[in-house]
Amino acid sequence: MTVEAFADVRTPALLIEPDVVANNIRAIVAQFGGDASRWRPHVKTAKLAAVMLTMIEGGLTRFKCATTLELRTLLELGARDVLVAFPHVGANASRIRELAAAFPETRVAALIETAAHVESWKGSGTPLFIDVNPGMDRTGGTPDAARIIALARLIATSGCSFAGLHWYDGHMHSFDDLGERERAAHGGYDRLGALVSALTAAGLTVGEVVVAGTPATASAATYHAFASWPSDVQISPGTVVYNDTTSLAQLPAAWNLAAAARVLTTVVSHPTPTRFTCDAGHKSVSADAGVPTCRIEGHPDWIPQRPSEEHLPVDVPAGAALPPIGTLLLVTPRHVCPTVNNFDEAVLVRNWSVIGVERVTARGRETPIQSPAASG
Repeated sequence: MTVEAFADVRTPALLIEPDVVANNIRAIVAQFGGDASRWRPHVKTAKLAAVMLTMIEGGLTRFKCATTLELRTLLELGARDVLVAFPHVGANASRIRELAAAFPETRVAALIETAAHVESWKGSGTPLFIDVNPGMDRTGGTPDAARIIALARLIATSGCSFAGLHWYDGHMHSFDDLGERERAAHGGYDRLGALVSALTAAGLTVGEVVVAGTPATASAATYHAFASWPSDVQISPGTVVYNDTTSLAQLPAAWNLAAAARVLTTVVSHPTPTRFTCDAGHKSVSADAGVPTCRIEGHPDWIPQRPSEEHLPVDVPAGAALPPIGTLLLVTPRHVCPTVNNFDEAVLVRNWSVIGVERVTARGRETPIQSPAASG
């Protein structure tokens, strides 16, 4: 991409290529045998209504989300099936019930892991997935068959329905070796399959099983035993819509995925003979995945250092020329999901030209308190 074409774009700016997004969607569906129903993407990455609509137009009907704003965006676009894959309680759960009631044509399911979570959904008729901890130790209950059988039966007596199991093995990113990652992921799916068998033997129908974020997607795609399960097994990567330096290293090159989202940044300072600074600090390019936070496109030997809020220092090799003040650069994030969430708007580009600007619709969250005027 020729950055000079963006001389009139104020930086830092989020650039998204819709054609690459569409190609990434087709590439992932192809990995699932052309069956789009096997993919339940998490829209925490997509964020833009325009991109979510591209996903729907690409044949996707089932989605995951985390926030009520993401849920509302999907509902307003006409998504047919949404799993809120976060254990909401209290006022948050009430808002999800309110949104589901306002869009009755969409199946809205929720996630629980204990009896305490069930209390928030009593009498609502909400389909509930039981979140099982695969070893990531972030959320999910212990994968004990007796406990999960009891919880599934409690759901059935609470005025809700037991929809199935959720198994997010995001910790697979810790395996650098692809073979080791696959063996670890497949071992987890073996345990999950035994759990499905135990629930089935207890007379419970495990209608759906949702597995695998982006780090485990390639491993899930090669786990052929899913086909023999008495469940509709769905794989749920979200990052793959845009991709970042992490996902492109985790997924097979043969899948032909590409980065669809980058940040345009400007060189603003030369603090030392071997360092320049640009305006892509952690308020634009997320730093949650560590340093370096990004890759400078076209310059593999330029090494981004620890950012501050608006500044990104970049070191160059000794003796190399620094890019002049005012130079535009493109960076590919290490973690694209929170990077997209940093921007109010995205610049859409095609063939090195700006073709439009779209709001990052589901950035942030809904207002925490509904005003009396709004409720009246």
